[in-house]
Amino acid sequence: MDWQNLPSSNNVEDRRGSGGGGGIGLGGGAIGGGAALIIALLGWFFGFDTSSITGGGQTQQPQVQSRPSQTQGGQTQGGQTQGGQQDRSGQFVSKILGSTEQVWGDVFQKNGRTYQPPRLVLFSGAVNSACGQASSAVGPFYCPSDRKVYLDTDFFALMQRRLGGGGDFADSYVIAHEIGHHVQNLLGISDKVDRAQRSARSEAAANRYSVGLELQADCFAGVWGNRTQSQTNLSQQDVQSAINTATAIGDDALQKQSRGTVVPDSFTHGSSQQRVSWFMTGFRSGDPGKCDTFNGAI
Repeated sequence: MDWQNLPSSNNVEDRRGSGGGGGIGLGGGAIGGGAALIIALLGWFFGFDTSSITGGGQTQQPQVQSRPSQTQGGQTQGGQTQGGQQDRSGQFVSKILGSTEQVWGDVFQKNGRTYQPPRLVLFSGAVNSACGQASSAVGPFYCPSDRKVYLDTDFFALMQRRLGGGGDFADSYVIAHEIGHHVQNLLGISDKVDRAQRSARSEAAANRYSVGLELQADCFAGVWGNRTQSQTNLSQQDVQSAINTATAIGDDALQKQSRGTVVPDSFTHGSSQQRVSWFMTGFRSGDPGKCDTFNGAI
């Protein structure tokens, strides 16, 4: 994947090393694409029960302290840190974010609307957001309240080491998924899902709406992938890396590895098969209109 060919974004905030408090306290409608994965991994490492995240049971979430503050982070320009040092992670995120701005800007314009790009916050250890305080343990997430995506890039290395996912296009898929949540927010889809969940008659029914939201974000990520192919010279190996990642972070895969059993009614992100299927629907078509994961139910 030749991501260097993509346009850069100026909407990256680099808070790495600035400190941000500790603990997991997300609320306010935060939407996460990688939370279940990170919590499950922490469970494997430290031996606590992950069932409250991956389905069933109750547990107290771990308190993960941030790394000590060393330098004050600032806004990045094209992936450059405040001190002027080129940083590959910052460059990569800036390029992927810039390409999502290009893709969704074009989609919105062709539909008579103006795309309002989100800001993407890079952090290390922990971060404060309008949705509350969060540690790296929750993984990448989108906060509708401040319209920002939050990402600790250490997530990518962890994903590659522990689940065999990873690679530039797989990492891009993770970012594009979170941008998909921003698109849902702009289109009012997130609000519709929230209302539907509040009126749902059971937890299982509410979970199904959550699954629809996550699968649609996967499909939107696929749309982004389709529309950037010519710029990035994607190979079949690149696409397979995204498929491998989507497979690894399916609810059934995570539940089976963390608990040994699978409880479909507790799914909040979708099965491995569903995540791959909807990502590929977006990737093959390049059409966000093909991404109705709710079958008209909202």
